[in-house]
Formats: sequence, structure tokens, C-alpha cells
Amino acid sequence: MHDPAPPPPRQPTAAGAWRADRLLGPAFEERSLGAATLVRAVDRPDRPRAVVLHVHGYNDYFFQSPLAQAFRAAGYTFCAVDLRRAGRSLLDGGPAARDPLPPHYVASLREAGADLSAAARAARALEPGLPLVVHAHSTGGLTAALWAHASRHDPQHRPDLLVLDSPFLSLSGTRLQVAGRSAVLEVLGRRHPLAVVSAHPSVYAAHQHASHGGRWEFDTTLKRPEGLPARAGWLRTVTRAQARLARGLAVPGPVLVARSDSSGPDRPDNPRLDAQDTVLDVGRIAALAHRVGPDVAELAVPGGVHDLALSADGPRRAYLDGLLSWLGSRLPGVQAPDARSDRPRDDRPRDDEERP
Repeated sequence: MHDPAPPPPRQPTAAGAWRADRLLGPAFEERSLGAATLVRAVDRPDRPRAVVLHVHGYNDYFFQSPLAQAFRAAGYTFCAVDLRRAGRSLLDGGPAARDPLPPHYVASLREAGADLSAAARAARALEPGLPLVVHAHSTGGLTAALWAHASRHDPQHRPDLLVLDSPFLSLSGTRLQVAGRSAVLEVLGRRHPLAVVSAHPSVYAAHQHASHGGRWEFDTTLKRPEGLPARAGWLRTVTRAQARLARGLAVPGPVLVARSDSSGPDRPDNPRLDAQDTVLDVGRIAALAHRVGPDVAELAVPGGVHDLALSADGPRRAYLDGLLSWLGSRLPGVQAPDARSDRPRDDRPRDDEERP
């Protein structure tokens, strides 16, 4: 993987038109989904078992080509979505290039749900009749869980299997602390939605980048080591979604919730910075995992970092082996929906799905 050169001005692409991906090179293609951008691996299995849709987190975008390669080697067609105001959707000519709202800002899960629905339809169209696996990370994992719950009565437009990589299921702290912060954010997010409530460098992101001795190359304008300010309106949306999940969702298909085996401080002096989740509290993930649905398995990865797919070689291999083994055991029992049932439908989370 190589640090991308500054991209040339992008001409808007019609929905459905694939073009070479400017960030990862000829092994990938991209297309506009209207507000979001879909990326697919050009190399596809001869006899695919399912199609995988990857969903990124906050201050993130799809660049994890080894993840795509691992799925391809195991017989899965791979694609990923850069959501509105994120990643490729922010580049010149992209759907969010002239959006007045800040990068990654989401005022309602309706927006994110619409993006995921469009991406799911496009992913299923790549392999009609095959199961859809959604692999979602961090904030993307929270969003995907709420979306899968909201679309649970529409098999054509929800995932058949859901994998959550270190999902953002709760703020850190005690229940009392979380409740107090949520109450403040409810008021502040409504009155001053763009107010910055948290802004600090991401030691985790900086440590991952090759320029700081890390293993990965990524565009630091799209995944910023200096961090991305968290705004009151966005955090209000997140805490509402977390409160809804805490009451219990009913995602109907098999779900795998994966996490590191430990959390630690996101500080340069943390000796286990490369072997812990330094972004989220894995204890809270474990406590809430079974609120996602009735069929949830858990995977704790020793030495894993926040994005398990970016861990050191050993933990990364353990994550991928565990993930692929789980998929292999659950896929035979999954029946993909009849492609003939495809029809336009508003399956975005309703207001009551994100209300605490």
C-alpha cells in the first residue's frame, strides 16, 4: 500500500458507473451511490460464497486492502462503502465535496441508514442470490446494528450476517457517568449541534501510519492523526443510538461481535499501544454485545488494536481466522433472499429507533 498522491479533480460520476479507484490503484474500482461512494475489489472469486460489505468508522475510510485480500482468498466478493462526508465522498467532485457540514458529521441515523441501504442494494447486485455479510467497524458498527434492526422485516435490504469489529456500543465510564454525559449532550446537541465538545490528537491513528513507524499507509487528510473534532450534534446522535441498543435490538441474522482482549490509554507512553484497544472500553463492548440480537457470538482477540484488521501480524491473523471460521460455520444455515423481491423501500432507522 502506498501513500496516495493528491488526487486530480474528480468529475462527478453517474450512479452505476464504475471507474478506477484513485486511492488504492487498479486492484479496486469506485462508483457514486449519490451521497456515498462504493468501492469494490476487481479480483473476484470464481465461485463466491457470499458478498462482503465493509463499513468504516469515525475519522476513517476504506483503505484496508489486506482485509479485502483475506476475504477474496476465502471465497468472498468484497466491497466497501465510504459514507457521506467521509473518505472518497469528500474528494473533489465527490457527493460531499460541497456539503456545508463537517466531515463525518451525522445529525440523524436516517442519513446513515439511507447510505447503508444503497450500499447493500449495490453489493447484492454484484452477486445476486448470494448472502450479504456486513463487516462494520467502530461507529460504523453501531450504525450498522441499528440499521439492521430497522430493516429486519425486509430480508432483501438487510444483512444476512453481521460482523461488528470493535463497535462503539457505549461511551466510556460508569453507567452514571454515561447517563450524565448523555443528558448534557441531548440539550447541547439540540441547541448548538456544531459545537466542538472534544478535540484531541489520535495517538492510535498516528501510531498506525508508516510515517510514525506503523504498518500502514493511508491518506492522512481522510484519516487524520491530529484527530477529528467531535461535535455536540454528532455525539447526541451517537448516544441516542447507544441508548436504543442498550434497550435491546432484534437483528434477526447471526451476529459476531469482535474486540480486543483489553483496553488502555491512548497515550504515546502506553507500552501496549500496539496491543490494546486505546479508543473504546472493551468491557462495555462485552457487556452490551448480546443486546444486538438473539443470535450473537463473541470473539476476543489477544493483542488486538481498535481496528482488529490493522493489528500486528499475530493478532490480525487470529482475528481473520476467527472471523472466517465463524462465517464458514454460519453460512450453510443462511438462505439469501430471492433477488426478484428487490424493490425500493425506505428502510432507514426511524426517529424512534434512535430515541433514548
